[in-house]
Amino acid sequence: MLNLEVILDKIINWFLAHGVKILVILVGAWFLHRSVHKIIDKLIRKLIVPDRFPSPEAEKKTEDTLIRVFHGVFISVLWVVVFMMILSELGVNIGPLIAGAGVLGLAVGFGAQYLIRDIIAGLFIILENQYRVGDVVCINGTCGQVEDINLRRTVLRDLEGTVHYIPNGQVKIASNKTKEWGRIVLEVGVAYDTDLKKLIEVINKVGQELAEDPEWKEFILEPPKFDRVNNFGDSALIVRILGKTKPGKQWSATGELRKRLKEAFDKEGIEIPFPQRVIHYAEKKERS
Repeated sequence: MLNLEVILDKIINWFLAHGVKILVILVGAWFLHRSVHKIIDKLIRKLIVPDRFPSPEAEKKTEDTLIRVFHGVFISVLWVVVFMMILSELGVNIGPLIAGAGVLGLAVGFGAQYLIRDIIAGLFIILENQYRVGDVVCINGTCGQVEDINLRRTVLRDLEGTVHYIPNGQVKIASNKTKEWGRIVLEVGVAYDTDLKKLIEVINKVGQELAEDPEWKEFILEPPKFDRVNNFGDSALIVRILGKTKPGKQWSATGELRKRLKEAFDKEGIEIPFPQRVIHYAEKKERS
């Protein structure tokens, strides 16, 4: 019974001397975590200059990306410090750990060139606003929507749902398909005997109707219209149609335009031909 009282007494004394401090550290870190997140959010949204962006959506994407990055860096540093403080309260001498970490860091530093390269590249990607969370990009030939970005790597999810993790230092070419505006580029094949004047009128009319449709007009910046005769195909005359949309809306708008053109062509008797082949038979000469 005496031993139990001694053990309980030691536990209570330790809790009062160290346990309370550890609890205060954890609670303080939690409040700091939440408070700094709000501070970073307000600071970034205040510092970003709206005039540098073509639309409020583009501005918000950039702000959200910067908030993610700075919040992630702060949280990493915060919990490393909290971990070291808790070890100190548990009686662990963190001096050798810090010294050892310095020596280890020096040794690892020689092999950390790729990590440093990733971080520097990530910093420029974010500062130069090359792409943001939510953008659709192609990086080194891999295309998808940016789900996350930090100083070390970019996360893409492609159309099939596959997630790609790309170190920022390996980003050689990044093609942003949803920056500022999108382009409708549609090529259609029509029969060679089609009246081009009538064809142009039908295409431009369909494009204008799409741009004035209440469901689509807020996404269309320039109505799709006839651009040029782009090629002479084997079985069809290829014409190109161009239009301009808000970022990310070019694919859905192009699909809607295809549907409306098909309906209009059927109504106006404009043929969309299928591949045809002409076969010539050689005549056999009769022997005399």
